[in-house]
Formats: sequence, C-alpha cells, structure tokens
Amino acid sequence: MKFVSEKIIDSIIDLLDSLSDEQTERHMEQFAEEQPVLVAYLFNDDNFHLLTDDEQGFLQYLALIVWMANQKVNGPVETVPEEVIGEAEEKNYEMLEASTAKNFRDRLNAFFENTPQEDLLAFAEEAVLEDEDNPLALVTKEGREPIFVAVKTVIDVLTR
Repeated sequence: MKFVSEKIIDSIIDLLDSLSDEQTERHMEQFAEEQPVLVAYLFNDDNFHLLTDDEQGFLQYLALIVWMANQKVNGPVETVPEEVIGEAEEKNYEMLEASTAKNFRDRLNAFFENTPQEDLLAFAEEAVLEDEDNPLALVTKEGREPIFVAVKTVIDVLTR
C-alpha cells in the first residue's frame, strides 16, 4: 500500500466541505456499496451505543475521509470481511489498554511506532483530541477511545 499523505487527507476534507449534504451522502453510499461489512460495523449500535448521535455521525464522516483518501492513493480495496475487522479492532483495544500512560494523548503513542500510515493515524488522533479542553467539544471524553479505535481499525483494514 502506498502512503496516504496529509496533503491527500486535507484535499478530501476540502472536497467534502465543498459538497452539499446530498453529494456527501452519495459518497457514503458508494463507500457502503464497496465496503458493506465495514460500513455495517460503523453503523452498528451495539459497537457504538455509548457515543452521542453527533459522535456517531462524526465517526462515519471520519471513516469516509479515510476510505476516500486511501482510494485516491491506492485505488479500490477488496471488500473487508467481518473477521478481519474484528481482529483489527481487538488488536487496537489491546494496544490501547496495554498503555500505562494517564493522559489519553500519551496512550496513543504506541500506535505511532511502526505504523506505515502515520498521516492517517495523526488525522484520527487530531480528530478525537482537537478540542480536548473544551467541555462543549463534539467528541466527549467518553467518546475519544471508541472513535479513535474505530478509525484506526478502518485505517488498518483498508491499508492492510
């Protein structure tokens, strides 16, 4: 897999920002057609019932950005099977729980060691920690972990 750079990620964000809700929805539908199991994972309330509605929508938006950016660089990816998603998610939770750091940002350091997609990972980190000191932030303290792990899982399975 080729490296997905911050420049590509930013270009996808700019593109999505310029689109109407209907156009963005069409991209989401294309994502669902090409990766139905992955999108089902993202929309599964059992996985993300602790997230607010806004956080669930944000997670889906972040995953769309990752998918579009990876597709732009690496082209279409074979449909990811459920077991691959489950294994990746489990590995990511284990890595997060193995960290002894108190601060959430510090707990993410291990993910950056030996990652082939550092810019995508930095995008996921920034997304969940952007307004970490703002009590009115979109991503709550409780939502950081499941959103980060889910986006990291999407990165892992699409770029494996």
